[in-house]
Amino acid sequence: MSKILIRGAKVLGGEAQDVLIDGETIAEVGPKVWADDITRVIEAGGQILLPGLVDLHTHLREPGREDSETVLTGTRAAASGGYTAVFAMANTFPVADTAGVVEQVYRLGKESGYCDVQPIGAVTVGLEGKKLAELGAMHDSAAGVTVFSDDGKCVDDAVIMRRALEYVKAFGGVVAQHAQEPRLTEGAQMNEGIVSAELGLGGWPAVAEESIIARDVLLAEHVGSRVHICHLSTAGSVEIVRWAKSRGIDVTAEVTPHHLLLTDEMVRSYNPVYKVNPPLRTERDVMALREALADGTIDIVATDHAPHPHEDKDCEWAAAAMGMVGLETALSVVQQTMVETGLLDWAGVADRMSVKPAQIGRATGHGRPVSAGEPANLTLVDPAYRGLVDPAGFASRSRNTPYEGRELPGRITHTFLRGRATVVDGKLA
Repeated sequence: MSKILIRGAKVLGGEAQDVLIDGETIAEVGPKVWADDITRVIEAGGQILLPGLVDLHTHLREPGREDSETVLTGTRAAASGGYTAVFAMANTFPVADTAGVVEQVYRLGKESGYCDVQPIGAVTVGLEGKKLAELGAMHDSAAGVTVFSDDGKCVDDAVIMRRALEYVKAFGGVVAQHAQEPRLTEGAQMNEGIVSAELGLGGWPAVAEESIIARDVLLAEHVGSRVHICHLSTAGSVEIVRWAKSRGIDVTAEVTPHHLLLTDEMVRSYNPVYKVNPPLRTERDVMALREALADGTIDIVATDHAPHPHEDKDCEWAAAAMGMVGLETALSVVQQTMVETGLLDWAGVADRMSVKPAQIGRATGHGRPVSAGEPANLTLVDPAYRGLVDPAGFASRSRNTPYEGRELPGRITHTFLRGRATVVDGKLA
């Protein structure tokens, strides 16, 4: 059992302290810590120490699209971004709609060893929205599925959505909804607004998201179940979730890093790297999302890491796939948009990117306090670092980042999964 001493780290951005890791556990936290038989000393020099990050919304693509990502490459990317646990979405080939498929993904995560992988089960068979998948069997499987989503598609049938909410209530599960009314977004290519009108691209109206969220929070209230809103992206959606929470409805919501930073103005370049679902919205929406994340209306940041091979993005806009990678840049974007603007402190970042996502997904052992006796799932961040994003250095198999060449702050120097270093001095262990 190795002993690792992290010396002079600012735990959650507070006063510098020493943290002793003994095996898989944090043994001691204090101003001056020492022990016999220390294997390694890490001089943190005032870097920020956070609980390991947890992503409730990751696409690992395996099985079926290993040309985009695999569980191994995706978890390596996650560790590089400071994550110790990720929830893998169900839109694989075959779809993760049975106990067999979710157990396969779960086992691949165990074999990778870079972070914990918790599969998300599909709500409906084949993501077709017609028949409930084997929700109970997936929950009772070795994977222990607690989160269910047809992400990539909306569960647009109200009866199916109600039945899913009723079913998962029995074991404390949650349905994570991709809020997109399909009839309102047929042929949509970007946010509906001034820019779409000027570019002549099919518009994706905010109401297509907001109408589904409004319906689903009412269904959750009626059933007495939990609903989670994936990648919330509009100011109107914020107001609906805020209203629902004021009524005591059990709703949680996530925002992606790219929706905290980028706007639909980027689409003027016609660069398909900015094509994403839901689309980049307006500056007003971005500001509303930041404020909502700060005040807790939006509970968490989730990456919606969506890797695509080169040929699916290096093409004309209309033919390009939707999505962008995000695991390796998420914390940097949150530092720029939320910490450096004064909207969140580092304790708030830990809450939105570790504690709350772990709670929503029931990821035991993650999102825990940085204190003695807790699992040593930790991330050490150098907030003073500034650098240009170079996707050539990504651990992900895909390179479809909207931040290439952009200067972002912060750098993950170390990541620990139950006391074992997965990243050391900014490089994968």
